[in-house]
Amino acid sequence: MEDKISVLYVDDEENNLISFKATFRLKYRVYTAVSGTEAIQLFKEKPIDIIITDQRMPKMTGVEFLEEVIQVNPDPMRILLTGYADMSAVVDAVNKGKIFHYLNKPWSEEELDETIRRAYEVYSEQKKIKESFSKLEVTNEQLEFLLRQKLLS
Repeated sequence: MEDKISVLYVDDEENNLISFKATFRLKYRVYTAVSGTEAIQLFKEKPIDIIITDQRMPKMTGVEFLEEVIQVNPDPMRILLTGYADMSAVVDAVNKGKIFHYLNKPWSEEELDETIRRAYEVYSEQKKIKESFSKLEVTNEQLEFLLRQKLLS
């Protein structure tokens, strides 16, 4: 992998951010934010592939944050973490935040690592499909142009 996967981790507990960065900084390009507001700003400035967010945060929940993210750019994969068996939050995350995966806190390094890898595979595949579709659109426009030229001459 020539370029590291970029991961944005959002959690209002600084210790969790420090732990995440210490665990994954060698494997991934890690960005952290202590609030949804700070994360949205970072998200607008940096290319992010995977977003991991805690659900329970003051001012803006993880689901609310993910809903805002989708408005800015719906492409990055989204993972929700929560320390509570809050099924309504999980349902909201799936329906409103359009999450890729849901994990319990405290997270296990292996499970989170595996989830990031699987999310990135899906993200890469979707990116390839979009790029192929764009190329097809351009080719189609060029063919239509040539056809029009031929019909006019």
